[in-house]
Order: sequence, then structure tokens, then C-alpha cells
Amino acid sequence: MERAELGRRLGGARRAAAPGAIVVEARDSNAFMTAFADAAASGGTAFVADPTWGPAERAQFAALRESAAAGGATKGGMGWLCLPTGGTGGAVRLARHDHETLAAAVRGCCEHFRVQRINAVGVLPLHHVSGLMAWMRCALTGGRYQPWAWDDLEAGRWPETGPGDWTLSLVPTQLQRLLAQRRPLEQLRRYRAVFLGGGPAWPDLLAAAAEARLPLAPGYGMTETAAMVAALRPEEFLAGRSGCGAALPHARVTVDADGVICLAGASLFRGYYPDWREGEAWRTEDRGRLDEAGGLHVLGRRDAIIITGGEKVDPEAVETALRATGQFADVVVIGVPDAHWGQAVVACYPAGPREPDLEAVGRALTIGLAPHQRPKRYVSVVPWPRTESGKVNRPALVALATGAAGRA
Repeated sequence: MERAELGRRLGGARRAAAPGAIVVEARDSNAFMTAFADAAASGGTAFVADPTWGPAERAQFAALRESAAAGGATKGGMGWLCLPTGGTGGAVRLARHDHETLAAAVRGCCEHFRVQRINAVGVLPLHHVSGLMAWMRCALTGGRYQPWAWDDLEAGRWPETGPGDWTLSLVPTQLQRLLAQRRPLEQLRRYRAVFLGGGPAWPDLLAAAAEARLPLAPGYGMTETAAMVAALRPEEFLAGRSGCGAALPHARVTVDADGVICLAGASLFRGYYPDWREGEAWRTEDRGRLDEAGGLHVLGRRDAIIITGGEKVDPEAVETALRATGQFADVVVIGVPDAHWGQAVVACYPAGPREPDLEAVGRALTIGLAPHQRPKRYVSVVPWPRTESGKVNRPALVALATGAAGRA
């Protein structure tokens, strides 16, 4: 597929004189789709911006856009689409994509789920790769895309999708909030697949979804891969399979000797703007393993490991133990600077009318966690920081927890 063909399928209008750089930024889904389609139909480099960015991220974004002289121009028409990743406390980076990487991701998704056409209800922001690719799958297969507000969905106002198989993409916290209501379960069961990504899903959440017989498709992907590169099919999930499933046909997933996930394939990004990526394979920041059937299991980020008193602590293992106590609606474990330990293990949870019984939590953790794994402090947080896509804003939690320690 050529860039012009992508623009045509999206309904874009080619501008008379294509600028060197086009910025696509809009909160409204329809406004974003129009601007993105026009950018795809035009020449030059298209930069997608996150409307929720603050001044620091906008300054980084502007500096990157102005770096074209350092090699930012496209090569042979490739790498013209720059999608944001990072931000919200971390450095903003722009992953280069184009019509070929997007089309490869769509083809792989169709082949993996054995469909020719995809219809989707979109509740994730279009400036995030999961939201964008939900739309791309529909546009490139001749399917229907229905943008919908997450607040409406959570409030019980679901779209009338009509006949045909439909998909829905959610992040784990959104699924948790729907499961807590119980009422939306019948609505969720009507979908052919509920794609689950954007962060690790904890065992209790997956068990509740399986018990409710939801057609869940947990997957693994990121901005750099144009969303999914591995996924369980709903029938596999309901048959009791765990993990993120096998690699999609367009991708190759391996785990190196250090336990780090490595990816290759046609949907892989061209590099971080203004630079270009060299080599076929790309080493991620995630740890994982492959099971006997080739299914991927993600074990957490390698840069998330907390070093406390010389001991390594996997925060996801601690979060799993904390959730198992039944005392937390949500909980995130982070490492904060500590003069004695180097880093202290801190558990953050959203403040609410019912505070957790921390004495009971402490007793429960003595069974499953070593002393160095147990949180040194618990921090009640209000409001609970989330990004627009529903993910927990971990850098914000670190800042809040560090500030709370300074005031203690």
C-alpha cells in the first residue's frame, strides 16, 4: 500500500502544497480523524501530538519537530508518521511509522484472528497507538469504526453497533471498572473480541473476566510495533490459556539470554525521530519468557526493578501479593529514593471511603514475600493519577510518594 492509498482510504484531502511538517492534534475524535487523514494524503512529515501534554512535554515535542536538519527527513517516503511515546514525566519520543508499518500490523491482526474485516468501537484516544490502530484496522479492511466516549461506556451508555462482528480495545483498569459494575457483562459478551493491552493485567482481573465468560484477547504491543504483535484469541483465553499468546503472523517474538523480549517484523518502527533504527530486531525494555507452545508471558519492565538494600525487588510480584489480600481496589508498587536503603519499596493506592487494614495486609505478606519485598510505606493518593488512555501515571506517583516522604 502506498501513502496516497492510505490517505484515500481514510478520506483525506491532499493539500495543494504539502508542508514539510504537519501537526495532528485534537481531543475530538472526528476532528482528529479528519486532520490525520489529510496529513496522510499530503506529503511531508506528520507529527501526532498528545492534547494532554503540559508545558515541559510540549517544549520537548517542539524541539524534536525542529530537528529535521539532523536527519529527520523521510527516506524513500518511509518513516513519515511520528507517533508519541513517553511523556507524563518521562522524555517524549516520536516513533517513526508509515503506511507500510501500519498496513502490516493490520494484516497480521486479521490473519491472527481469522477475519477479513474488522469493526471496532473506539474508546481509547486516537493519539495513542491502541486507539489509532483500532481505527486503522477498520479503515484498511473496509470495516466500520464507531468512536465512543469512555465516560459514556462506563455510565452504561453503549453504542448501537448493529449486525456484524465488533471489537473493543480496553486497558486493564477500564476492564476492572466495568467488571466491578457487573451490569456491562452482557454487553461485553456481544463482542467478537475485547482486546486488552496498554499494561500488565493482574491475575485476579483475568480470572474474573474468565469467570464472566468474556471474549478477552490479552495482547502485547506498543507504539514502536504499531500495537499488537502477540495476542491470545478469545477462544484460547476462555479455554484457560494464560499470557499474551503467540506472535501475530507479521511479527517475530524472541527472548534473549538476559530474559529480555526482542521483536522483529514488518510493523516495527523505523526509529525515534529524527534518527533511524538500524538492524532488523529491536530489544525492548520488557522481560519475558516463551512457553512450550510459543506463547509470550511478560514478566515486567527491566528498568522497573527496585534495588533496596542491595536486593532486587520485582514490583509486579509485590503488587500481585497486595491485590491478593483483597484490601486494595488498585495498588501500584514503586521505588523511591531512600538514604538508608538506596530505594524504598512503597505501595500507593487510591484514597477512598474504606481504607485498607494495613495490619492485616502486613500479616498476609509475611507468608508470600521476603522481608526486603514488603513495602516500607503505604501512601494513600487522591486523586489517583491516570493518563488519558486509562493507564496509571507512575511518574506522578513517584513524585507524590517522594513528596510525602519529604513531609514525613
